[in-house]
Amino acid sequence: MAKYFDVHPENPQPRIIGQVAEIIRGGGLVIYPTDSCFALGCQLGNREGLDRIRSIRRLDDRHHFTLMCQDFAQLGHFVHIDNSVFRAVKASTPGSYTFVLPATKEAPRRLLHPKKKTVGVRIPDHAVAQALLAELGEPLLSSTLLLPDQEKPLTQGWEIKDELDHVVDAVLDSGDCGVEPTTVIDFSQGEPEIVRRGAGDPSRFE
Repeated sequence: MAKYFDVHPENPQPRIIGQVAEIIRGGGLVIYPTDSCFALGCQLGNREGLDRIRSIRRLDDRHHFTLMCQDFAQLGHFVHIDNSVFRAVKASTPGSYTFVLPATKEAPRRLLHPKKKTVGVRIPDHAVAQALLAELGEPLLSSTLLLPDQEKPLTQGWEIKDELDHVVDAVLDSGDCGVEPTTVIDFSQGEPEIVRRGAGDPSRFE
């Protein structure tokens, strides 16, 4: 059964954040809030966690996983960003955007798109997600909590626990965080391509 943690949305209790981080470090798969939907997350090198996310969401090997990063410095370890892209990404973070960029050697190979060698990265504008990332000291391998038989992501922590109680290890709940996923911008070719319109305003990339 998944452990359930109720945390303050703006001032998350450090003790709870520490407990969830320990579950992640121990190989666990958790559900946590972001500035656009709940997300599934596990440690960067957790191969089993990656497989569990694929199984829960029924994803194929072409799916872009996201590295949820605490800040721009951390993001820069995992993707190549030239000057023009740097300015556009910097101006939009933290926020409800996922950027697809060429991966560096620091990014685990199994996360990369098999042909493009790209990975999704983002910096959330959410106090609980930021606290968890700060406690971990590394990105979270993440994917939007959108189940294959549902049109919209689940928004209630208790409902998520009921639905996924036996396939995840913890649910971190800070209240409803919406149903709209991030806006996805592909910068892998240098020019912005809007792959998905979501919570982040896409007009700045048009």
